[in-house]
Amino acid sequence: MQNGFVAVTMKCMHGIRILERLLLVLGLSLLAFYGGARIHRTVLSRAEVSRFKTERLRLADQKSDVEFVAADPDVSLWSPKRIRDYEDSLSSHFAPAVAVLRVPKIHVEVPVLEGTDDLTLNRGVGRIAGTSIPGEEGNIGIAGHRDGFFRGLKDVGLGDTIEMLTADRMETYVIDRIFITETNDVSVLARREHPSLTLVTCYPFYFVGSAPKRYIVQAYISNSAPAGNHISARSTTRARVLTDESTR
Repeated sequence: MQNGFVAVTMKCMHGIRILERLLLVLGLSLLAFYGGARIHRTVLSRAEVSRFKTERLRLADQKSDVEFVAADPDVSLWSPKRIRDYEDSLSSHFAPAVAVLRVPKIHVEVPVLEGTDDLTLNRGVGRIAGTSIPGEEGNIGIAGHRDGFFRGLKDVGLGDTIEMLTADRMETYVIDRIFITETNDVSVLARREHPSLTLVTCYPFYFVGSAPKRYIVQAYISNSAPAGNHISARSTTRARVLTDESTR
């Protein structure tokens, strides 16, 4: 009987050892599976981060390389001094334009540059600091010289359209306000009820000397669509545009 007890005990111990081996194998398998899953997740995560960074850099490079190109300006209404200043500005380097402004009625097409300093406004029209950036909501303030590109604003009227072309959008605005105000009236640049555009130039248009008033053209956005083929943009072509200092 003792022999039988020993035999049973030996079988139990053998079974326990087998079970231990099975549990060890199962544990190692689960550990390997867990480790593999973490490695797989890490690899995918890093790949996604890398893809995201690559895409961001690609888009950033695209935007930084784009320079909007407008047609050579019609200078028939310009003052002789403004024509000379514009021609002199062509030899200077400028950051790429942020948009192209078009006023179909008066056949104006001009790149929008950043700032309103003399040199910038001798080359193109300028976005007024503190106002919205083209392509974003708000009120986009743009200044131009009264004896340059913006002299034609004297001939626009309510209901006429203005187009703003950015790297990825073409936005159409409809003129709803035209008025004359004081030189220090900054309320014209305040945010309006709807996304809008405010063009600012000096007035009277043919005043000799420093003009005492400001001529304001405001428009609200009526349509925004993908740019498609509406934009002429090249990375190496110099934007030939005109502009005038609207703050004089």
